[in-house]
Amino acid sequence: MKRMLISAVTAVFAASAAMAASHGGDQATTYTFDGSFDDATFAVENAIVGQGLVVDYTSHVGDMLARTGEDVGSDVKLFEAADVFLFCSAVVSRKVMEADPMNIAHCPYGVFVAERDGEVMIGYRNYPDGPMQEVQALLDTIVQDALGN
Repeated sequence: MKRMLISAVTAVFAASAAMAASHGGDQATTYTFDGSFDDATFAVENAIVGQGLVVDYTSHVGDMLARTGEDVGSDVKLFEAADVFLFCSAVVSRKVMEADPMNIAHCPYGVFVAERDGEVMIGYRNYPDGPMQEVQALLDTIVQDALGN
C-alpha cells in the first residue's frame, strides 16, 4: 500500500513537472500565476500553512536587489517584486535526513514568488534524485494549491 502511494505521488509529481515551465534549466520549476504578486504571495503562504507547516521566514529578495543595485554598480532591474517563503516539515525532513544526514544541506525548503516583465510566477528549487524527491513533491503540492489546482 505504501509503495502504491509513493508511486502515485511520484507519477503526479512527474506529470506536474512536465507541465511546468522550466526557467534557468534544471535549477527551478516555475508556474505562471494568473493574478497579482500580492495575491500569489497570499496564496503561497496559505498553501504552506494549509499543509500544517509554519513559515519560518520570508526573504524579500526583490526589495534587497532593488535597494543594493546601485551599491554594487548595477542599474539592472531583475524583478518588480520577489519573495521567498522558507519553512521546514518535521516529518519529511526527518525522513530524508534519516536516509542521508547530509540532506540537512537542503533545509529549509523554499517556495518563491516573483514578478518579472509583468508575469507573476511561483516556483521552487529542484532537488536531486533519491529521498529529496519527497521534498520536491511536497513543494509541488504547495505550489499547485497556491495556483488553485
